[in-house]
Amino acid sequence: MEADGAENTDISNTKKPKHKGKHDKPKPWDEDPNIDRWKIEKFDPSWNQGGMLDVSSFSTLFPKYREKYLTDAWPMVKSALKEFGIDCELNKNEGSMTVKTTIKTRDPYIIVKARDLIKLLSRSVPAPQAIKILNDDMSCDIIKIGNMIRNKERFVKRRQNLVGPNSSTLKALELLTGCYILVQGNTVAAMGSFKGLKQVRRIVEDCIQNKMHPVYHIKILMMKKELEKDPALKNENWDRFLPKYKKKTVKQKKVKSKKKKQDTPFPPPQQPSMEDIQLETGEYFLSDKRKQAKKWHEKQEKQLEKTTENKRKREAAFVPPKELIKEDPSTYADNNNDVAAMAMSLKKKSKEFGKQKSFENVNPEDYIATSGEQPRKKKSKRD
Repeated sequence: MEADGAENTDISNTKKPKHKGKHDKPKPWDEDPNIDRWKIEKFDPSWNQGGMLDVSSFSTLFPKYREKYLTDAWPMVKSALKEFGIDCELNKNEGSMTVKTTIKTRDPYIIVKARDLIKLLSRSVPAPQAIKILNDDMSCDIIKIGNMIRNKERFVKRRQNLVGPNSSTLKALELLTGCYILVQGNTVAAMGSFKGLKQVRRIVEDCIQNKMHPVYHIKILMMKKELEKDPALKNENWDRFLPKYKKKTVKQKKVKSKKKKQDTPFPPPQQPSMEDIQLETGEYFLSDKRKQAKKWHEKQEKQLEKTTENKRKREAAFVPPKELIKEDPSTYADNNNDVAAMAMSLKKKSKEFGKQKSFENVNPEDYIATSGEQPRKKKSKRD
């Protein structure tokens, strides 16, 4: 027995250690270029001829304001689901929509698609658009943005940044991502391919969390669209071509803090009561008749002031404006004559002053001939 036990221990020690991924061997179809791994094949009912074994159902609530629209559009939704063998029910009393499988259901995943359909209808997506979710190549994502930020004003501003003026930003995102986007209340509903939904979620979260404005995301997506056209850059990293945006912190105005009052152990002084004020003015000792007479007199004075003010305002409308005094042409001519005479006298004075200056600058030596010196000859023009 002891020998058998020793043999078992030797066998256990000689076992090969398990290693992870021992079955991860290359398969012949892994590198096949003809296989498109992203393609979603359309479901064929022959794949599941037996149908479903059990009934699966989903239900969701809808707001009160959607009740009228849903009642009008419910026949369209019912006929669309009937093609796939799904039964639906609209309960107005509870405010809920329910979808469930039947005996005719063949596609096992169509119940999940039907669940997404009633979710989209409850989030204000139009019925013709929501019915497209039943296609195999269409997916949806409902992004909750209400809990991302606490401040209500900031939330409304950032949600408006996502929509843009006249919904221009939202339309640009729809064109670039290939998804249908609807911003409603505290949620954003998106419909499209998996790749587009991933981009939409990232853009929405960056916008609400104030990480990046949607306009910058639009610029990046436009550049990616252009880079996709070049087959030479298919297997290269595009980071060197894409712009990098840094978040700028704008200086905000500092709120001036109010000076705190000094805490003193003494209470504030007591305010005088009405009786104290009457004692100071002497009104406390007056009789009731005199008090009433005083009040009436004050009232009359106020009325008189008001009537005089109103009268002044009414009379101000009848006061004629000041007329502009026109100058006589005769006075204007006299003024012109005076100016001409002054100009002539100034000219005469300037001439006299010029003559006087020329006499002062005369050099007498030029006119006196000195002995022994011959007069200088003028230079000829020929020299």
